[in-house]
Amino acid sequence: MTWKELCVPLLLSLLHSCAPSLDPYDLLYDSGIEAYYRNDYQEVVYYMEKAISSYHQLRKTKINCRLGCKEKYPLQLKPTFWDLCFFKVMLSRAACVTKCEERNLGTLSLHHVSEDIKGEFERRTPYNFLQRAYFKLNQDDKAADAAHTFFMANPEHMETKQDLKNYKQTSDSQLVDRERRSHIEEYYAGLKLYDTEQYMLAIDHFEKALKEYYRADVECRAICGGPQKFDEYEYVDYSASLYETIADHYIQILVCEHECIRELATRPGRLSPIENFLPLHYDFLQFSYYRVGDHVKALENAKSYLLFHPGDIDVSENVSFYESLIPQFIDPEDIKPRKEAVYFITRHMVESEVIQSAAVGLGFSYQEPDFWVTGGDRQDENRIPSGAQNELTDVTGLLTGKKAVHKIDRDLREGGPLLYEEVELVYNSAHLNGTQRVQLDNVISAEECRELRRVANVITLAGDGYRGKTSPHTPNERFEGATVLKALKFGNDGVITMKSARLFYDVSEKARRIVQSYFMLNTTLYFSYSHLVCRTALQGQQDNRNDLSHPIHADNCLLDPEANECWKEAPLTHSEITVLCCI
Repeated sequence: MTWKELCVPLLLSLLHSCAPSLDPYDLLYDSGIEAYYRNDYQEVVYYMEKAISSYHQLRKTKINCRLGCKEKYPLQLKPTFWDLCFFKVMLSRAACVTKCEERNLGTLSLHHVSEDIKGEFERRTPYNFLQRAYFKLNQDDKAADAAHTFFMANPEHMETKQDLKNYKQTSDSQLVDRERRSHIEEYYAGLKLYDTEQYMLAIDHFEKALKEYYRADVECRAICGGPQKFDEYEYVDYSASLYETIADHYIQILVCEHECIRELATRPGRLSPIENFLPLHYDFLQFSYYRVGDHVKALENAKSYLLFHPGDIDVSENVSFYESLIPQFIDPEDIKPRKEAVYFITRHMVESEVIQSAAVGLGFSYQEPDFWVTGGDRQDENRIPSGAQNELTDVTGLLTGKKAVHKIDRDLREGGPLLYEEVELVYNSAHLNGTQRVQLDNVISAEECRELRRVANVITLAGDGYRGKTSPHTPNERFEGATVLKALKFGNDGVITMKSARLFYDVSEKARRIVQSYFMLNTTLYFSYSHLVCRTALQGQQDNRNDLSHPIHADNCLLDPEANECWKEAPLTHSEITVLCCI
């Protein structure tokens, strides 16, 4: 072997070791927290800012690599050997993505981050540390922006709310949300202009909002292409054939992509999305274009809205009205819905069909969300009249057709038998100032209580049951949970005894039977959800707390001062009756 031959691999090795790498954001975040507890606020700012930058750079790199490799290796199936063609493309994309990420990030294993840390960044917790550090360094403007950014995702955080009031008293600077989402920001900017009848300016913002929305949709779907958790098989031996494995993985990716609609319509810190979010862009645009005299664009956007709501009578009448206004040399049939809307809704319907078919064929449960639900009490006096001869100013209509929800009438009764001798009635509805309320004692024994606590310490996982949010109700506590299924799987693996796993189910069933009997329900009470939960107070976040233990479930209404509207937040899990068994 010659010296020249030895030099080549050595040189390549040196070049590879000098490749740029990105510092893992979880390590930077930990360093920032350590600096915070040392009261080294300069270091806090340094590490937290780097952690935030690293977090965004990691996401951007993953998106760019996945989209770039998808474009580089398009899927073009041939009639013969289609399976080989398919897998060749998949293997090429996989190698391409790995090389791309390693080239930009360095060693990929360094960027494997725990779900807890991911949750901290999704909840914008680093900005909470930043605002305190900037405040200590007398940089109030930066502190205010950091506090505002954190508060946008944590509107129930009362301490930060008070901090923001203090900052506003000392500075007239406009607060900046450093994590603002462009498509939502442009939408609300357009909405404010629309409300003041500045339609030309509103059009500009709504069009930008649509452009940003579809860009964000592409990015969201690219992120879905990452590793998936096989929840159904996480605690048991999993052995599947090639096609079963591909199906299990792909269906999770497809569901993730399908539900980007919900993700993009959900504001930071909220559980439920803005109702009818994407279609509303076209609804606002159809009227705005009409008001500025562009009837062709008005018709185009009205037809686009009808792709999402084909049965909307008001907009259907608007279409007829606009068709009567366009010049005679233009055939109304030649004016089609916008291309991006046609592509989007067509893909959405195909995805829905595939998921529903897979749910039946593979035996998993999937409830298709109502992505385009219309509702809300917002009224708009600018709805176009149903005919060309009507006067615009004489007509008032609904912007979004909210349909009344009819509740089932039933007698509210209580006082039925408690079924078990040891169970004691403590308070009824009269004592608890409401209807169908009861407090009971001795539902489980002291030994059962201790055993459930032992089980909880072993099987609960942060964010389990809260859509991955480790602090869903208050940022000052961590929530860990487990389901009955998880308990049984741990029992099957021998991590806990099957008797202990069974206890979780038996206690849930006992509570169900007691409630059904006490309230004398004339139909069987079924489980919506059964959840074992541990709440832990977070160190360093307990001083001067005045936040609620849970969001108020009476209407779950959050006032949005920017949009001047009140958003209703659905509970994490809908139920007719909620039972809490404290252990």
